[in-house]
Amino acid sequence: METTCTRCHQAVEADNLYCPACGLPQLLYSAENVPGQVAPEHFNEPIRDAGTVDWKRAMRSVLAVAVPAGLVCSLFSPVSLFGLLWMAVAAAWAVALYLRSQRPAWITIGAGARIGLVTGLLGGWIAAAASGGTLFVRRFVLHEGKAIDDTWQTLINDQFAGQWTAAGVDAQTIAVLKTWFLSPEGRAGSILGSIVLLVTGLIFFAVGGGAIGARLQARTRRPQV
Repeated sequence: METTCTRCHQAVEADNLYCPACGLPQLLYSAENVPGQVAPEHFNEPIRDAGTVDWKRAMRSVLAVAVPAGLVCSLFSPVSLFGLLWMAVAAAWAVALYLRSQRPAWITIGAGARIGLVTGLLGGWIAAAASGGTLFVRRFVLHEGKAIDDTWQTLINDQFAGQWTAAGVDAQTIAVLKTWFLSPEGRAGSILGSIVLLVTGLIFFAVGGGAIGARLQARTRRPQV
């Protein structure tokens, strides 16, 4: 006996848990209470909707990868240049770890993206905290404030001022910009803006990484019938 999938309208055998074409979980009816009928064992197994996320288990996977990824992606990490890529990989890894504890091991791209979002939010918060904490330790504990200020002043006077001049900005405007960026407020605002930009990028890439991870897992773990 065959039924029809409600999503793709392909034929599905009566004892199949998933559509062989699109993977949509199928609604099965147990024959336990029907005289003369014997229900297969797997009819009594709970079927998890592939589009929902068991957040209790998902958070374990997210915590396992988001914390180290956030530390690696901080502004002052030696490998922060690849921070966005690290976070995307971490989100995909979180999806893979989550699926290890799921039966059936099947997840939609939307659910993977949601796991990636949580990974990005937590990882981004860790990265922001690590960036601010590192700067505080360097300035007030290690007494590297003068070195930090000298580096910032060189960056503004040489690199940024040169870029503004090349862009056709007039000398008076450049002087105003240099004065603001070299002020305490300007330095603090620039660091804060960099951290916000970093966190936003990490979240965006984590969502994409989670979705890609779910897609890759779907190809390797798709139920076979």
